[in-house]
Amino acid sequence: MLDDTLLDDPAALRRADHDRALLALAGSGARVRTALRLAEAAGLDRLRPDGRPRAVLVAGHGSALTAAEMLAALAGTASLVAPLPPTDAAPVPRTDRATAPAVFTAGLAWQLPGWAGPLDLLVISSAAGGERGLVALAEQAYARGCAIVVTAPEGSPLAEAALQVRALPLPFVPSADTSDAPADEDGERGRGAEPDLPAEDPAALWAHLAPLLALTQKLGVTPLPYDALAATADLLDATAVRCRPDAAAYTNPAKSLAARLAGTVPLIWAEGPVAGAAAGRFAAQLAERAGRPALAGLLPQALTAHRGMFTGQLGAGADPDDFFRDRVEEPDPLHLQVLLLRQTVQEAPAGPGPDGPGSGGAPGEGEDGGPAEVPADDARPRSFGVTRAHRLAAAHDVRLTEYAGRRPEPLHALVELVALTDFAAVYLGLAAQS
Repeated sequence: MLDDTLLDDPAALRRADHDRALLALAGSGARVRTALRLAEAAGLDRLRPDGRPRAVLVAGHGSALTAAEMLAALAGTASLVAPLPPTDAAPVPRTDRATAPAVFTAGLAWQLPGWAGPLDLLVISSAAGGERGLVALAEQAYARGCAIVVTAPEGSPLAEAALQVRALPLPFVPSADTSDAPADEDGERGRGAEPDLPAEDPAALWAHLAPLLALTQKLGVTPLPYDALAATADLLDATAVRCRPDAAAYTNPAKSLAARLAGTVPLIWAEGPVAGAAAGRFAAQLAERAGRPALAGLLPQALTAHRGMFTGQLGAGADPDDFFRDRVEEPDPLHLQVLLLRQTVQEAPAGPGPDGPGSGGAPGEGEDGGPAEVPADDARPRSFGVTRAHRLAAAHDVRLTEYAGRRPEPLHALVELVALTDFAAVYLGLAAQS
């Protein structure tokens, strides 16, 4: 059950935020700037590539793989970008911190594709740098002749292994508020009073993605403007201001979105690969931060894949049971909520618009910018998938809320959507656990 009063109580939010997730998200912009500065100091600005690699493989887990998926969406079909998740788990020895005897715990393992070789680039990214499977992967890539880049904390086993395999080492920037918390071998940190339920730093995504984008921009894999990465940090700062804890719910888009999703089963649909990456991230954060199940999918495929949800109990617009029965002791029923993410809103024709004569801005935009909540009766042209999504939701009396990034640059639209939904997931989790 959602506690609406907590969303408008900054002090209560701080008390409920045991692992300081809101503070970590507020520092995302600074984290991006630090990562870019350290990447340049590590020699990225002096890199003179002979050409673009045949393929870019990005290995890791958690938000490192999310960063890889976002890179693939931004690169499009011009370059092959492949996330490399762990493929197996094997028992590996580890020394217990308390008693120091050798114990055996499940370790993650990675395997290069059979075709990977000297024409390819392997990027290994880790928030902890202690995964033995990633160290073994670096050695495997070195034997194959792959170019290697490693993002890991300085002094970690993975950072030391990078020097042995002649990789370009890029430092991982930890959160200033969670770096002192104990981390296990897989880079996870305990949340609040539940050390057995590991939670990843919600802003770690940007510490993985920033050096990755700086590298691929240098290699020509991602066609980004020269100032795109610096502007990314500014957008994260702007979102942190709009979504700050002391902003009232009616002016805070993240709190409004959290309240809208309370008591619902979200279907997160996306138009295009960039919005699709944001939708996948939001579904994962809802599960991680709010303990809420959510389904993510790309249009128009999601219309078929999720159609059964509309004809079941969750999609019913009316209660088929006796209207006059006593419902005082019954919990509120769950219903579907469709959240549609888009990269941009298409420009309206010249003439009077929703924002005044000759307005071409996205409807619902404030002066601060950010993703726009698009009114259901907006007259702008829609794609086939978006039109069908609205019709399907209306036919089954399911609420559909559409958000569109207002910036045409794909990276910036992605940043706007992810930053907003990250804050919303954290707010929903904090309000629901009170």
